[in-house]
Amino acid sequence: MYLMRIGAAGAEKPVARVDDEYYVDLSDVVPDVDERFLGSGGLDRVRDLVASRTTSGQVVRFAGERVGAPVARPHQILCIGLNYRDHAAETGQEVPAEPILFTKSPNTLVGPHDDVRIPRGSTKTDWEVELGVVVGRRTSYLDSPDDAREVVAGYCVVNDVSERDFQMNRGGQWCKGKSAETFNPAGPWLVTPDEIDDVLALDLWLDVNGERRQTGSTGTMVFDPFFLVHHLSQFMVLEPGDLINTGTPPGVGLGMRPPTFLSPGDVMTLGIAGLGSQRQTVLPPR
Repeated sequence: MYLMRIGAAGAEKPVARVDDEYYVDLSDVVPDVDERFLGSGGLDRVRDLVASRTTSGQVVRFAGERVGAPVARPHQILCIGLNYRDHAAETGQEVPAEPILFTKSPNTLVGPHDDVRIPRGSTKTDWEVELGVVVGRRTSYLDSPDDAREVVAGYCVVNDVSERDFQMNRGGQWCKGKSAETFNPAGPWLVTPDEIDDVLALDLWLDVNGERRQTGSTGTMVFDPFFLVHHLSQFMVLEPGDLINTGTPPGVGLGMRPPTFLSPGDVMTLGIAGLGSQRQTVLPPR
């Protein structure tokens, strides 16, 4: 399935994408794609319903509705740093021996085509296309990475927008450079695992103003999504709807020579094969 949330910010309704033109409305049976829905086996419950309504022609044509993040605000957004060897190299840092973990504020989550706003005092706002992993049930202390496969609800495109000066030069944890408003566009879809042949063979890309900046593949991750879910479960309880940003391939602004960052009016377009694409316009500080 390809689940979406469409409508005005704060008033999104859940739907299932049929194709680029049509969707199945789920709002009569699903209040939202959130912790309660995912944690209670909601994906299994609606699968047959989506198929039945699609077959019987109970579909609705998209009419330019705003697309929200594919899941409601999670308990936490967990992020993995330097998870691509070539990205670590471009930033001049060692490949980590185990996953580098930091967090983003959950209220950074916005839709895939919503504007991204540069924070006050920023000089180094950067882009990062990433594979997002959505947790499907409450879990901790998984026995193995293979067990993590049963925990994943699905995958989505994420732009892990970052302010590098805040991140690296203002003390404390990386979350200072990661948690400004609008800094986590996600979507357009939550794609369930059965729709993906191999999550470790997905191409990622990102352009700024039509120029290619990032190109990569999930196959070059240092730690794959299942290892990450297993690893994180050893340190915390993962809740349904939690979002894990799994790291970015090379081509970020910080790694360019000279370093290059976002300015008001810039347009980012990005995507992952099979998971859809995003487009954001960069706004000035408030």
